Amino acid sequence: MISNARVAILGATGAVGQEFIQLIEERNFPYSELKLLASKRSAGKELTVKGKKIIVEEATPDSFNDIDIALFAGGSVSKTLAPEAAKRGAIVIDNSSTFRMDPNVPLVIPEINPEDVKAQQGIIANPNCSTIIMLMALKPIHDLSPIKEIVVSTYQAVSGAGKEGMEELTKQVEAIVNGETPQANYLPVASLDTHYQIAYNLIPQIDVFLDNDYTKEEMKMVNETHKVLHDDTIAVAPTTVRVPVMRSHAMSVRVKTEKPLEVAAVREALSAMPGVVVCDDPQQMQYPMPLDTSFKNDVSVGRLRKDLYDPNALNLWISGDQIRKGAALNTLQIAEYILENDLL
Repeated sequence: MISNARVAILGATGAVGQEFIQLIEERNFPYSELKLLASKRSAGKELTVKGKKIIVEEATPDSFNDIDIALFAGGSVSKTLAPEAAKRGAIVIDNSSTFRMDPNVPLVIPEINPEDVKAQQGIIANPNCSTIIMLMALKPIHDLSPIKEIVVSTYQAVSGAGKEGMEELTKQVEAIVNGETPQANYLPVASLDTHYQIAYNLIPQIDVFLDNDYTKEEMKMVNETHKVLHDDTIAVAPTTVRVPVMRSHAMSVRVKTEKPLEVAAVREALSAMPGVVVCDDPQQMQYPMPLDTSFKNDVSVGRLRKDLYDPNALNLWISGDQIRKGAALNTLQIAEYILENDLL
């Protein structure tokens, strides 16, 4: 295992960047040099990693000279800086949607398709948070019998919309408690002219609508599921919803497989899956909830039950921390795989 990697974090001052730093400390991620990068606005801030103070630098193409692994927190900057970093010899692991569907860029969940990392040409894409959380629970089922159909409704926390989404929920709740009129300025999409209150509400739109009346977020789940599982024949019907939860996504999933599966066999397969915990005892009211999965690395699965009408279908409930496994942890696990397999 390589233990002297030179690492850069782009977006170090944001939510995902901060999670990178926390996980690097928790997992004792090996590096010989760590460079923290951000926009010009955030440059000059001082952050502490493993007891050492590091000054955040402005990200430029030359920031990636002599860097082995670059962890990108995401955002539009990936489009310009990721190719520049790769050109300079770094392996970029990117959290944005920019490269996910590029046929030359592997889309990787380490517990599911780690071998795809070996096809990288300088950039590896991290899937969308909802795709990661869903597929962590569905891959063991897919291994028992190929999945033919997925119907999924997500319940996505405001942290998935970034710091601004979290601040908007907090301010709106405070306004309501104080008898004031809550202001909506950000959700569902900041760049649109219309915004809706999220406090005490649900918004059935995440990202913009496309010509087929599905949102970009929904189509990410469709396309990324096909790419990660290497199966374009799986029918995926998603509905993504923003909910007034601060952190950790949840989703209801109906999955149809090629052959009928018994719940006991599915539960056993899920229990054996690294990164998944089964929380499924309805008689004791035990099931996954965002409060319990927040700040946790594992994806939690429960409410396992046979479909009432289709013997080849199952229903389940999933919850996972989208900043951790849905973003920063998945990225860091890819980096760990690169080091463990001497792929630099």
